[in-house]
Amino acid sequence: MAWRCGAHVIEGSMADDQTSDPTAGVTLQRPVDSARDHVRGGGADEGVATLVVYADYLCPYCRGLRHVLAHLRQTLGDRLVYVFRHFPDERAHPGAEFLSRAAVAAGAQGRFWEMHDWIYEHKPPIAPEQVFAFVKSLGLDEERFRRDLDSAATIERVQSDVMDARSTGVTGTPTFFIDGIRYDGAWDYHSMLEALQQPVAAQVQRTARVFASLPASGGFVLLLAAAAALVCANTPLAPYYRFVMDTSFAVGPAGHAVSMTIGAWFSEGLLAIFFLLVGLGIRREITSGALTNPKAAVLPIVAAFGGVLAPAAIYLAINTGATARGWAVPTATDVAFTLGILALLGDRVPIALRVFVAALAVVDDILSMLTLAIFSPQSFEVIWLFASGIAVALMLALNRARVYAGWPYAVVAIGLWLGLHASGVHAALAGVLLAAFLPTRPAPAAGPLLAQAATALAALEQAEKDAGQSSAAQRRIQQEPIWEWASRNLSAASSRLLSPADRIERAVAPWSAYVILPLFAFSATGIALAVDLHSTEAVRVLLGVVAGLVLGKPLGVLIVSGLAIKSGIAVAPRGVSLCMFVGAACLCGVGDTVALLMADEAFPHSADAAVAKIGVLSGSILAAALGVVVLASCARFANRDATPPH
Repeated sequence: MAWRCGAHVIEGSMADDQTSDPTAGVTLQRPVDSARDHVRGGGADEGVATLVVYADYLCPYCRGLRHVLAHLRQTLGDRLVYVFRHFPDERAHPGAEFLSRAAVAAGAQGRFWEMHDWIYEHKPPIAPEQVFAFVKSLGLDEERFRRDLDSAATIERVQSDVMDARSTGVTGTPTFFIDGIRYDGAWDYHSMLEALQQPVAAQVQRTARVFASLPASGGFVLLLAAAAALVCANTPLAPYYRFVMDTSFAVGPAGHAVSMTIGAWFSEGLLAIFFLLVGLGIRREITSGALTNPKAAVLPIVAAFGGVLAPAAIYLAINTGATARGWAVPTATDVAFTLGILALLGDRVPIALRVFVAALAVVDDILSMLTLAIFSPQSFEVIWLFASGIAVALMLALNRARVYAGWPYAVVAIGLWLGLHASGVHAALAGVLLAAFLPTRPAPAAGPLLAQAATALAALEQAEKDAGQSSAAQRRIQQEPIWEWASRNLSAASSRLLSPADRIERAVAPWSAYVILPLFAFSATGIALAVDLHSTEAVRVLLGVVAGLVLGKPLGVLIVSGLAIKSGIAVAPRGVSLCMFVGAACLCGVGDTVALLMADEAFPHSADAAVAKIGVLSGSILAAALGVVVLASCARFANRDATPPH
């Protein structure tokens, strides 16, 4: 695979995967158009809700839900706008496309809903002769109906709904959208009624889903927290900010509690959860994604070494004597901020590039921990590192024994975190180690799970029919053993779709993006900008750190990556142009909070430590700006090259 500057490569390109809207599947891509869509109801002055359904006339689940939808329309009346859009699956349900065209053809004569209701009321198979007989009973112009049935306009009308559905992320029927937001709740009457009546909780939940679906939302919150920290640290709020961040907080039994400042808890404690997510993402890419090829997995490892050696060399070229001790400060890349910036760029950044940067940053953090351990031996406790190794061995044993319960891993992970913390290694790396050993399962066959779920629901349905439809009977059924049995089977079938690693990732991801990382950013970037730069040594420290981050990081990543690819021991990320790779290399110059710790270790009780920290902040801002400009330019050039000539 070769790189071409300014454009995606064709071979193995992932460009097609990046063309869809990142909010697809969450928000409705084409708004409701009363002049074009099949719309029923509405007209109320207030409290109107819009329900869009993508459906197949022969889908048994769509047909089964017609009673629920009719009940909702009866309850809400003019406050419900019901919109039907076609999504026939001809391969699964032969004849579905014909029925969709028949409804559109009837709609051309103003009788869409009559045909719609008639189709759903008749049990399949529905022969064309039955449709034509119903057309005659409606008093429609039969000749026109037959012409419209096979006309290009009718076929295009149905296909346009299908294309809209696919662009929106619809994969099956029925799929519902309430006020433009996909509804993923239960399909029973009471659940859907609650969503349509729009209580405050439902509105907040829908708004949160839309915001979370935006690719830049997590990065925006992260940068907002970082900006707030800078404001707090450089205004009259600074004493209060420092008081909060430096306040000690102990966790554990008296006499054996782990005590750290709140800022350290955010860095070592909460950030371990973020590293867990990063590790799970890298593991997934290694097993079934962009890093499946061993040569692709080698690239971020060797690039990380280049990203450490080059900044150190540039710093040492500028600094000699006492200030040379700060060579390690510009070597650390901040994975949280770097991935947050990539998230701000949205779908303009290929997934393979994000995976490469995440893997590089994790290796970079490991190298940073080793740097601290080797060159700051006073904080390195071998006995606790040995205890951490025992914890890793226990997690490996649990994984090999196929223990799928989550709590044993959580207990061992806490022990691992404590061991790393006590040994002097950044305990957040416990998240990466936990991610490596969380168990996964082969994907289950859909047939047995479908049979299990269908059996449970069929048993409940039969029990309801036997008991009658009174409310008292409904309550009695919920107290019967069959209700608990069905609930257990449905829960087992749904939970089997996700491995323990998948469940943890889904549960933790929102907390990481909108709570953990912002708190980390708020604690890490609160640096006072007022420093004394009158001495030559201070200027050299500042220039060494800034040059190491802005120039050394990208040069080291690019040179070593180029050599590795040229020699054949590694391959470039699929679908990533050279231009984009350069932009990502520039973003690797965003310094880590470990760099701030390295500054304190290199210059204890010295004003040069504050200068080095300002260098980390300044270099990070410049590296981030340079990387964003390069990546944005790459996307603009790629779009221009992809535009066909007039």
